[in-house]
Amino acid sequence: MNPSFAHFRFPLLATFVICALGACASLPPPTQELSGAQQAVARADGADAAQHAPDHLETARDALVRAQAAMAAGKEEDARRMALAAAAEADLAHAKSREAVARAELAQRQAEVAQLRGRLQLEEGP
Repeated sequence: MNPSFAHFRFPLLATFVICALGACASLPPPTQELSGAQQAVARADGADAAQHAPDHLETARDALVRAQAAMAAGKEEDARRMALAAAAEADLAHAKSREAVARAELAQRQAEVAQLRGRLQLEEGP
């Protein structure tokens, strides 16, 4: 008797289900996301975000604490989401801090240029 497709159907179906379940396995723990968030908060802190963007930095720190708490509680998806939010907020704080520093430096340079122009005009006078 020749084997038919019906004979192979159950083993084939079982193999398919096992492969599908393996593909649906949960993501690895968000250790990379937590590490990235910690680095982003440290980078923002190092750029004086506490002075120039304190609200954003505080939001980033709070999100990082919540991400760490979620990780400790085994809520990995919540931890991943909060870690990504913390990193984004810390990056925003870093950017706003750098912008504030750049604007202050620009204002200082503009004042220096104005002062030099004033001196040059006085020296050229009669």
